[in-house]
Amino acid sequence: MAGGQGTRLRPLTSNQPKPMLPIVGEPMLQHILRLLRRHGFTDVVVTVQFLASVIRTFFGDGSDLDLSITYATEEQPLGTAGSVKNAESELDDSFLVISGDAVTDFDLSQVVKFHREKGSAVTVALKRVRDPLEFGIVITDDEGRIERFLEKPGWGEVFSDQINTGIYVIEPEVLEHVPPGEEYDFAHDLFPFLLERGVPMYGYAPEGEWTDVGNLEAYLDVHRAVLDRKVDLDLTGFELEGGIFLGTDAEVEPGAELRGPVFVGPNSRVEAGAHLREYTVIGANVVVKSGAFLHRAIVHDNVYIGTSSSLRGCVIGKNTDIGRGAQIDEGAVVADACRVGEGSVINPKVKVYPFKIVDPGALVSQSIIWESRVSQALFGDRGVTGLVNIDVSPESAVRLAMAFATALPKRSIVVASRDVSRTARVIKRAMVAGANAAGVHVHDLELVPMPVARFYARSARANAGFAVRTAPWDAASVEMEFFDGRGIDIDLATRRKVERILYRDDIRRAFHHEIGELSFPARGREYYVREMLNVVDTASVRLRRPKLVVDYGFGSTVLTGPALLGGLGAEVMAVSATLDEERAALTIDQTEEHLSELQRLVRASGADLGVLFDVTGERIQLLDETGRVLLPGEALLAFIELVARSTTFPRIAVPVTTSRVAEDIVTGHGGEVVWTPISATALMGAAEDGGVSFGGAEGGGYMFPSFLSAQDGMMSLVKLLELLTRQETSLGAVVGSLPPSHIARHDVPTPWEAKGTVMRRLLERTEGPTDTTDGVKMYRGRDWALVAPHPEEPVVRVWAEAGSREEASALVEEFAALVEELKG
Repeated sequence: MAGGQGTRLRPLTSNQPKPMLPIVGEPMLQHILRLLRRHGFTDVVVTVQFLASVIRTFFGDGSDLDLSITYATEEQPLGTAGSVKNAESELDDSFLVISGDAVTDFDLSQVVKFHREKGSAVTVALKRVRDPLEFGIVITDDEGRIERFLEKPGWGEVFSDQINTGIYVIEPEVLEHVPPGEEYDFAHDLFPFLLERGVPMYGYAPEGEWTDVGNLEAYLDVHRAVLDRKVDLDLTGFELEGGIFLGTDAEVEPGAELRGPVFVGPNSRVEAGAHLREYTVIGANVVVKSGAFLHRAIVHDNVYIGTSSSLRGCVIGKNTDIGRGAQIDEGAVVADACRVGEGSVINPKVKVYPFKIVDPGALVSQSIIWESRVSQALFGDRGVTGLVNIDVSPESAVRLAMAFATALPKRSIVVASRDVSRTARVIKRAMVAGANAAGVHVHDLELVPMPVARFYARSARANAGFAVRTAPWDAASVEMEFFDGRGIDIDLATRRKVERILYRDDIRRAFHHEIGELSFPARGREYYVREMLNVVDTASVRLRRPKLVVDYGFGSTVLTGPALLGGLGAEVMAVSATLDEERAALTIDQTEEHLSELQRLVRASGADLGVLFDVTGERIQLLDETGRVLLPGEALLAFIELVARSTTFPRIAVPVTTSRVAEDIVTGHGGEVVWTPISATALMGAAEDGGVSFGGAEGGGYMFPSFLSAQDGMMSLVKLLELLTRQETSLGAVVGSLPPSHIARHDVPTPWEAKGTVMRRLLERTEGPTDTTDGVKMYRGRDWALVAPHPEEPVVRVWAEAGSREEASALVEEFAALVEELKG
């Protein structure tokens, strides 16, 4: 149960759900989820309402905790029972209900065992307390059967000290008595109703502790209970003598005074001369300067506590700066992202809401009120993209690079690169600074084709990397691609990790002596050129001396192309062979003009082929010896044909949108097709898995994993020359030998909220063989149709292939009409 707003805990809950409030450095809900896993629970439904995306973003699918988590969202408050009723579709067996905003180490296994032994419909976990007035009292008989509920009684009604902890084991049929879509409570509405009808309900007091974190005083008290080990929570880090807990990479300088129990979180630093007294909790990435005094203070992540400041019995939210000599007194709360000036005083019980500034020397005797904030999505199919200085600014680029660096170990090496545009240069510089600030070293290759940076990482010169480029067709937008030590895009798990670090402001702050180094390797391009010439049959190509017309598109491939093609002995007519940031992002019309000019030059010069590079050197468009521009599908199938002919048992990776002709070609040569999801990231992952000779997709992005499992336009051209030379053929002849393929595509505008419904209904309606590698691919003999939601747009895409253009068009229109029907 994680839908509460936690109004009594404001301002700490002004911009985060109550279950996300940290207890000794980690969210309350995370402690609850770990408890569940400890007692054998693996499937968890989390009910959410207030700032639900914060919880979803942090925990994701639960795999980090070895759990399977799904979410049930309330559009309006439904009460405790109504909230569970809202998740009824996920509850087909006995289930446990537990609050995500309490702290407990109850033996939940005992509760479940007792429930089953008694054959109970509902079992309530009970706790004996000294003051039961703020809780619901439960009266049971000698067997534990519940006789009566009293919600928040007066002293005259207190006949027991057993309270309802809000932890229940329930049989699913009980939910039949809960009206759907209405506010309905367990203790106030449902349980009295069940008692009246004689439904068996029992109460059980398990071993362990339970604490309700209902207000700020309770929030401070529960930290004492945890540090005194009265509540058994899993604390990260290790324990020293005297009850001092240190997180990973926490640094306490000699001369700092710590008097336990005290908790210092991961990567935090306590300088010499600082004083941390009993029941002080320091979160992650906190700096406590010399002379600072903290006693019973709870400090969240990423806080700076200035020299000679004093914090007593207070709570400090994340990302807040406390100036030198500032004083914060008992019961005060300073929420997230505030700045408390030098020498200022915040009186007892004062609440400072998020994003406030307290001027130096100010005396704050009344609360300063504020509201909440929001966040937005990060990664898309092409990395992180957006309008320059609107969606993507130098400030946001610094934080993004810091989050990426935080996901890597300290002192890792990251390679950086950019395209020719001024925009990419500015953003890349900001990212380099951010990565250094988070404690990783950067090898800045500056302006190079993106495959060069990927190859630099792959050749063990870096652990990961990023590249910044102008978005295709849109010079006002920029894209930031991130890749791992293999030179391929970071996988989904790493993307989620970076997103979580960024969204929860868990960015690592390197200390002054840990700031990463910046270097400018002089031979990055040379490594790339030399190795490419080593992995192809250079001698054979030189003998043939192919004649080419190459359009570099005013991009960075001009930095490597002449050396590579010269090393192959090719005769090259170079076009657009200068770096020009004004023409770095060609529009569709400009691209057509370039291709038209290439056609003329290939025909006039008698060249063997023509090629147009994109600005980053990843993709190419090909023209055969007659000057005909190859269609995207033709170029891909030509590569597949050439590779299959020259490889024993070829294994070729292509997306599920690729023509069936590809499979015919590969199996005809005794090989195998590896079908992948549509995204370039998925194709890279398949190409890297081993045994794949070639990977490619329509659009000019081809991969030769023996060199680099990522799109590389120059390697594609060089390998094409080698294959044509060895097989003594021409590109036109290869394309002419291909069987015909007919694929049609139709995009159906579909609201985001309808996409899941469309796919579910489609699967229900589908008969015959299907493939769910990406979307739903349905076969009718050799014909097929594929329906897949677009990952970034409110669109469902439909592809179809048949024996003729007319049949493919009819098939795609049939399934597009079906999508229109299903989304309604």
